[in-house]
Amino acid sequence: MPIDGQIKEKVVKDGITIKGGRDGLAITLGPGAWHNTLAALEERIAATPEFFKGARVVLNVGTRVLLEVDARAVRDMLAQYDVVLWGLISEDDETKHMADVMGLNAELPRPEPRSRSPEPTVAGPIESALPDDPDAGLLTRRTLRSGQQLRHPGSIALIGDVNPGAEIVAGGDIIVWGKLRGTVHAGAMGDEDAQVCALDMQPTQLRIAQHIARSPEGRRRKPSPEVARVRKGQIVVESWEVK
Repeated sequence: MPIDGQIKEKVVKDGITIKGGRDGLAITLGPGAWHNTLAALEERIAATPEFFKGARVVLNVGTRVLLEVDARAVRDMLAQYDVVLWGLISEDDETKHMADVMGLNAELPRPEPRSRSPEPTVAGPIESALPDDPDAGLLTRRTLRSGQQLRHPGSIALIGDVNPGAEIVAGGDIIVWGKLRGTVHAGAMGDEDAQVCALDMQPTQLRIAQHIARSPEGRRRKPSPEVARVRKGQIVVESWEVK
């Protein structure tokens, strides 16, 4: 499900692209004066703060020469939105050195080889690798455990369970082919047409755009596929029937 046209148009105008990685979100900044670029980045985050909240970010500044005061400025700005700057990527040697001094990872992430071994059971934040097109959907097969997080600017389809304490944040729809018992936020960029579907819907918290709902106490416990959507300003949960 594509992100709404207004946000797509803004991606082109401000030159900022956002992708996901194993360690967090990767944000690439386009050309232009640093103060203008920093303002554009803050405007992007402020427009959809719930999507970025709690995220770890690596910033690719390209060929810019940044001073420590510049890096501190963007780090402090991100912190205001509960976003952590953990890495700074640059093609400039002086900027790389400055990033090292500040304790930021200045190396481009290397792709990890595919493995047939089972996924580790240790809980921790995770971000799945995303396609180049941010509007494309993300399909992943895993169980999200407590403390783990998955976020993507498009839609997300997860084959597996979302345990209590785990979280999914998507700009589009969320489909869980399994038990949904954690927290999900669909339409995190303001899309009220987004939907959440699950084979067993028992979320700790369910959000669509700015609307919030929780599973009622004492709910019937015979699992069945259900879909949640916004109707008349409220989230309603209905039987998920393929027509």
